Amino acid sequence: MSDLLLLAGGALIGALLALLGAGGSILLLPLLVSGLDLPMREAVPLSLIVVLLLALMNLVPALRQRRVLWRFAGWMGAPALLGSWIGAGWVKAGLIGPNQQLLLFALAATAAAALMLRPPAVGSSPQGPVRWWWLPLQGLGIGCLTGIAGVGGGFAVVPALVLFGRLPMALASGTSLLVIAASSLMALLAHGEWSVEGLRLLFPLLIGGGFGVLLGQRLAPHLSEQRLRQGFAALLLVSAVSSGFEALQRRDAPIVQHSFLNESSLHR
Repeated sequence: MSDLLLLAGGALIGALLALLGAGGSILLLPLLVSGLDLPMREAVPLSLIVVLLLALMNLVPALRQRRVLWRFAGWMGAPALLGSWIGAGWVKAGLIGPNQQLLLFALAATAAAALMLRPPAVGSSPQGPVRWWWLPLQGLGIGCLTGIAGVGGGFAVVPALVLFGRLPMALASGTSLLVIAASSLMALLAHGEWSVEGLRLLFPLLIGGGFGVLLGQRLAPHLSEQRLRQGFAALLLVSAVSSGFEALQRRDAPIVQHSFLNESSLHR
């Protein structure tokens, strides 16, 4: 039953990523925590692995199509790396507990829903000068969120590149993939260890995600982006409410270190 749920969840996330260019991975954390009852210490690293791999899968065609602007990626990506390391460090040090992680995720999902309900930018980039000073601040905040809650942050990176970087949506979506991949990798390294049991959930998620990406690419020309955004916003609001409610009740068990690192030490 859990494998079917993972396949379906991965397919939904992959399809949304293909259809909207960003945002689908934010549904992964509630799937793992509420759907499979994983503790946050296992759900966040697993979410980061999936986010990283899906971003890399979509980054390759974006690079071929020259939809990645390295200068903008650097302005947001470098602070995002720092933020990811800081956020993951706070979690690892116990400064932010599982309930606080869920509450921050609920706030992020609510903000993502609001951003998805805004009309997307089309055509040429918005008029006006590039607001370079806003991009590092946005990158730092998004990186912290990635390290704490295990979300890619594409729902915020893309609007920031459009509004402050004055980029067309196509270039903003492509550039965001590089920022997301880099910050997810940094957060994963900062967390340092992840459960062996949790990694077995990775394969059905990726299989479903790959199928969803292919399905989304086929459906994209035939579906209304506005309707998709509205439906996705509704899903995000449901996720925000359920995560916030669970944060008020959830009490994770004390951390039992069981990771690749500790597995190897047991066999010495």
